Order: sequence, then C-alpha cells, then structure tokens
Amino acid sequence: MKERYDWKSLLAKKTYTHFPEAKNKPIIGITGNYADLSCKLAEGYYKSVCKAGGVPVIIPPLDDTDIIINTLNSIDGLILSGGADYDPRYAGEEPDPKLGEINAERDLPELFITQLAYNRQLPILGICRGIQTLAMALGGRVKQDITDIATIHHSQEEDRHQATHQVTIESGSILSKLYSSRTICVNSLHHQAVCDPGERFHVTAQSEDGIIEAMESCEFKSILGVQWHPECLEDGLPIFEWLIKEAETFRKVDTIQRSIMTLDSHCDTPMFFPQHVDFGQRDERILVDLHKMDEGRLSTSIMVAYIPQTMNSGQKEMADRIFDKIGEIVQEHENDIALARTPVDLKANFGAGKKSIMIGIENGAAIEGDIENLRHFAERGIVYMTLCHNGDNDICDSAKGNQTHNGVSEFGKQVIREMNRLGIMVDLSHASEKSFYDALELSKTPIICSHSSCRALCDHPRNLTDDQMRALAAKGGVMQVTLYPGFLRADGEATIEDAMAHLDHAIEVMGIDHVGLGTDFDGDGGIRGLANASELLQFTRQLINRGYSIEEIQQIWGGNFLRVMNQVQNSKL
Repeated sequence: MKERYDWKSLLAKKTYTHFPEAKNKPIIGITGNYADLSCKLAEGYYKSVCKAGGVPVIIPPLDDTDIIINTLNSIDGLILSGGADYDPRYAGEEPDPKLGEINAERDLPELFITQLAYNRQLPILGICRGIQTLAMALGGRVKQDITDIATIHHSQEEDRHQATHQVTIESGSILSKLYSSRTICVNSLHHQAVCDPGERFHVTAQSEDGIIEAMESCEFKSILGVQWHPECLEDGLPIFEWLIKEAETFRKVDTIQRSIMTLDSHCDTPMFFPQHVDFGQRDERILVDLHKMDEGRLSTSIMVAYIPQTMNSGQKEMADRIFDKIGEIVQEHENDIALARTPVDLKANFGAGKKSIMIGIENGAAIEGDIENLRHFAERGIVYMTLCHNGDNDICDSAKGNQTHNGVSEFGKQVIREMNRLGIMVDLSHASEKSFYDALELSKTPIICSHSSCRALCDHPRNLTDDQMRALAAKGGVMQVTLYPGFLRADGEATIEDAMAHLDHAIEVMGIDHVGLGTDFDGDGGIRGLANASELLQFTRQLINRGYSIEEIQQIWGGNFLRVMNQVQNSKL
C-alpha cells in the first residue's frame, strides 16, 4: 500500500514505460456539458477514448472563435457529447410546447465548433445530442419532440448501461463494418431526433418505428452520428476505435500536407473577382480563398485569366485586368500570400509561411494574334498558356472545334517556338488530338495538360487517350487530373472515387512521374468529396489509403509539375 503513495517513483516508472507510446496517440477533443456553473463530462466518454487508444481533452462551451480555432489546431478528432435539447430558434423554428430542457450555454459554441471542424476535415463522432448537433450545424433538421410519431419507448428509465431497443443498420455503412449483425441493441435516451439528415449525410440506422438512430457522411468524410450512448454499452468500443483510427489518419494527412508544397495547376477563381468576392474571408461564392486554402493545406494555386471564346476584341485587356486584380489581392493580404514565378519563388514563400499564387492564361486568344503580346504576358509572369479553349482560334484547333487548321496553325508554330524561348509552358488541355500531337512534336521542352483526365474511363474529347498519355510521358510532360464532373464519368454523379480512378489509371499508363492535380475549381470543377479547396486533405487521405508513399504523394502534389516548369524555365533562350 505504501508504494501507491510514493507518487514520484510511480510517475518516473510510468513515464519511462509509456512516454514513447503516449506521445504518438491522437488527441480527441470532447465537448463538455454545462450545468451548475461547471463544465462537466460523464466518465464513459473519456474512458472510452483512452481504452480505444486516444488521449481525451475536454472542450469547454465557449463561443469565442479564436479559442475554438486554436483548439482545433491541437486535436485530431472531435466528439460531440450528449446533453440537453437544442434551442430550435437556431434552426429558425419557434419552440414547441413539448420541448424539453435546453442548454443555452452550449448551443452556439457547439454549432461553431462543428462547422469549423467540418471545414477542416476533422473526424467527428456525434453521440446522442451530438447527432443532432451535426444536423443543426450542417444542413439537416431536428424534430423538437418525437412523441407523436414514436411507437417505442425512446426515453428509457433503465440504467444507461442497459440496451432497451433494437436498431437496423444499413449495409455498407461504417456501422455495418463495425458490427457483424444487421441489428444491434442500443440505449437511446431522447425526445428530440434528426428528422432530415440534409444533403451531407445519409441515414445508416433506424429504430423499428422509423426514428433516425444513426447517420454518416455521404461526402467521404470521417463523420458519424449515433443517437445512442456507446460509451455506456459493453459493445460500444468499436465506434470509439473507428474514431481513433480516423484521427490517426487525419494527423498523418495533415502532417504530410504541412510538410510538402501542394500545387493545384488550374483554377478559375479570377472569373468571380468582378462580383467583389472577399478572397481573405471564407466566401461561399468561390471554391478557392485564403481560408479554404489553409483548411485544405493548399500552398499554391495557379490562377488563370480565362478568355471566353465568344470575345471578338479586348482579350489582352481582359487578361491584364485579371492579373491586375490578382496583384491587388496579393498586396492586400501580403502577410499571408505572395505571387510566384518560379519553383524557387514557391520554395521561398513556403518557407516564409505564405501561400503562393502563380498566373497563367486559358485560351491563347489573349495574345490577339500578336507575338509581342506573348512577350508582354511573359513579362507579367505567366507560367503557362493554354493554347485554345472550347473552339478553334488562330493558334490551333480545339477538342470541341471545327478542325479549322488541321492541328496547329502556321501562327501557332511561331507561338510555340516563342513560348519555348520565353520559358512559358505549353498547355494542351482543350486541344484537339491533331493539335496535341503537332505541339508535342514542335515543342523543344515538355508540355503539360493542366486539367485533363483519361478518355479510357470517360469517353470525352477533352480527355486524353492512353496513346496520348504515353506520348506525353515519353516527352517528359505531365497530365493533371481534373475535377470537372463531365470529364470523370459519362453518367451519374462524379465523386472523389472517380477522380482517384482516373489518377490510378494515368499512373498505370504513364508512370508516377507524369501526373498531378488540376482541379478546375471555380471553372465548374468540384465533385462530392473534393468540392472546394478546403477538402483537398481528402485527396491526400485517398492517396495514403491507396498505399502511395510520401515521396510519391509529393510528386503527385506538384513535384512532377514543378520539375517540368523548372526544365521549361531553365531552357529559355
């Protein structure tokens, strides 16, 4: 008994034995309940986290977003704990007379932390009130009182360790993988319930009276909500083990993306600048802004001046206005972002903790048929020019054109030679097959396809055939898989799984040295699972799950593209 109170010796022994293991465990934040002027937490939550292999920390109910953001910076997963009902006024509804006790101290902080954790791709487990938090914060609806539709007793009087009714689990769900049985016994305790999961979730468990008892993300995110209390059940541990596993993956993904330069080779966000979007805020009108770049750990975005095919004049002026506006935005946020022209610039910005913007032109019509204008844009710092868009121009034929020149025109040959001389990458996304092969033969330096995918998987003229991909790789070029839905699948909704299938196919055909990512965000790019820049952590998560090494992930995330850029820029005359 005396040894128990010799706490210094005991601490030294335990520290020596467990420290190397403990320091690698994922940190799980658990939202604390509020009552009697105290932040409280039932022991089942933190003991379950410990038993599952995590380190629990309690998050007090504070609605200070700076504190919440700092908290999220320190955790790898989040548990939204149980407690009193939600005030329905946060959902724009008037309180029902049957509404139970609410907890005004918790509601706003938990809505805040859930939205911010969702933006950051953190794994989330919602328990009891927590599943309702997910719905309230992320587009679903909560029924204030279920007594008029429930036919079984959901507000149990038994001890919480006693399961009182069954739920049926949807096959293929997270829960179905955690439990071998189609039905499990649970201990739900509530009279509020999710009545509509919203677009971000799908229902994965229901009680026999149809009450929603569980829901999971349908956006390929690690989010699970259950109405019952697994921390009190003997068979509840697998749910916590799932969260710990997802938190470990999140930490690995986040660590990788913080340590490497990540580059998106094509985005059209400048098209929205005339709408007075705020690039420094999380502006819902655009898919790429500083907040989303930070949440998705995107260090570099190549923003293009898109020139519409319908313009008959003023193309050069339009491109200049776009580049001027990009410059103004960079100057306005000079502490957070900087322009870059070379891989060396990118490395310097990355080392200084700044995001980078590079600029390019989408549609060679911007030079208005004048080589001098190409030199003008080279001086402005463009890193590539897409030779054409959705129609033939005076440089070459488009994949969606009328074969005006039977490939690259005589003027186009001059343009490619001058781009080589000036150190500007030749981009053949949008080009016809004949234009592609002509340019591949003409260019003295490797070419790129800044936002294209595989025709073998989606038969669209904008995509590259396997033969084109092999020819591109043979000349040292790169193809950047795009997230434009129509280039990923011919029918149905395109998702992150389709994008990964195109990437895997491109690697199989071309090799790991010739692929990358060009999202086409804000140019109609964006799919379920990779809907905006904040979700780009999910891309790395998929790469890890497919077994790609850190070195290969770095190649895909811009290393290959920058190798070509470096070669092109160093070859200029």
